[in-house]
Amino acid sequence: MTSISYCFTCSAEASLLLIPIPIPELFNTTTSTINKPKPALIIKRSAKHQINNNMALIKAVHIPDVPIKNNLDHHHNINAAFHDPLHSSSSIVSKEKTEVVGDDDDNAGEDDEMKMVMIGHRGSGMNMLYSPDQRMKFLKENSILSFNNAAKFPIHFVEFDVQVTKDDCPVIFHDNFILTQDKGVIIEKRISDITLEEFLSYGPQKEPQMVGKRLFRKTKDGRIFEWKVEKDDPLCTLQEVFQKVEHSLGFNIELKFDDNIVYKEEQLTHILQAILKVINEFANDRPIIFSSFQPDAALLIRKMQNTYPVFFLTNGGSEIYADIRRNSLEEAIKVCLEGGLQGIVSEVKAIFRDPGAISRIKESKLKLLTYGQLNNVPEVVYMQHLMGINGVIVDLVQEITEAITNYNQPRDDGEEISSFEVETERRARVKTTPQFSQRELSFLLKLIPELIRH
Repeated sequence: MTSISYCFTCSAEASLLLIPIPIPELFNTTTSTINKPKPALIIKRSAKHQINNNMALIKAVHIPDVPIKNNLDHHHNINAAFHDPLHSSSSIVSKEKTEVVGDDDDNAGEDDEMKMVMIGHRGSGMNMLYSPDQRMKFLKENSILSFNNAAKFPIHFVEFDVQVTKDDCPVIFHDNFILTQDKGVIIEKRISDITLEEFLSYGPQKEPQMVGKRLFRKTKDGRIFEWKVEKDDPLCTLQEVFQKVEHSLGFNIELKFDDNIVYKEEQLTHILQAILKVINEFANDRPIIFSSFQPDAALLIRKMQNTYPVFFLTNGGSEIYADIRRNSLEEAIKVCLEGGLQGIVSEVKAIFRDPGAISRIKESKLKLLTYGQLNNVPEVVYMQHLMGINGVIVDLVQEITEAITNYNQPRDDGEEISSFEVETERRARVKTTPQFSQRELSFLLKLIPELIRH
């Protein structure tokens, strides 16, 4: 195993901390998992964590520039885990058993199991067309192909973005504008200003004899790239996703709105009614979580239905908005408590900058999920488990689920094994599992806010 070292300024005295960072081969994407069973991602919590001297928290892997619905009696337990704010703050769900488990019970033992909710970002990961990392350009994001590919791995939900077209059809698309090229000129149109027919005319078509408009994408800094991926797939509607995606997979539906538009309540209501109409007809018992960066939309969808939990999305202050409710975790907590929302989805850096926010969120009886490129590092995900975070949204679905599962892979074949084999397996797990004492964990929590500022 090779390693590199990073220097960070990490104290008021400007002392330097040298961290050795081993680089194991955690990101081999060639292994086929199509026929493998889907174990729940179970991590044992123990007070007897010991750190491996050659293991550091952050591993130097490549991160790409990276209508009103009444409450139903037959709630799916996954929804119930998020819906009921009185549940234990660390209660998470198992994909297979769909039962709520927790480790905050007074009678819980040190080694009680805690299951972390894993969510695939836009399916099997977002597309970053400018990235040299081919994994970020492998499958078309927010597509049925990407969602069903993610379902091959032990995840609980896929996250995707929903907007509504001019003729009131909910479609799956992240960007506010869709781009094509005509005679060398880039033409961009707002999703809400085009019809469903026009929306579906972009990109690959369902009928092989049809040729769609070439699809382009604009980055935040204004650069434009042709939207090319290794495995493409047609654009799709919310209805199609319900009908064609593996039924066991839950949906984290992000209600997408333009940050630069001030929406009136009647506009939001109209859009949300169009989305709820499809959900009411096609969701059946599929687990669903709503989330939105638009605080008024999050509050309104909570009022319009009480079947599915609603989470408020925030970057925790990484960017500043005119609406102060979007500018900090404290404001996010206020939004949730005032509107009866069930939780927060935060950019992971905001949590690491202010680890104390986790306690404040839990004390408010709210669930906490995170998103962000740091969630593509297994140790960061494991660290969040230790910190009590309820779930993570990740791009590298295969790599992260395999790494986290391997941290505590039990031997369940029933074979009698020798003490030597037991010790060999134990040592192998020690080598792959980041383990921390309470003192070391406290140190890391103080260190991380300094690391991520650089």
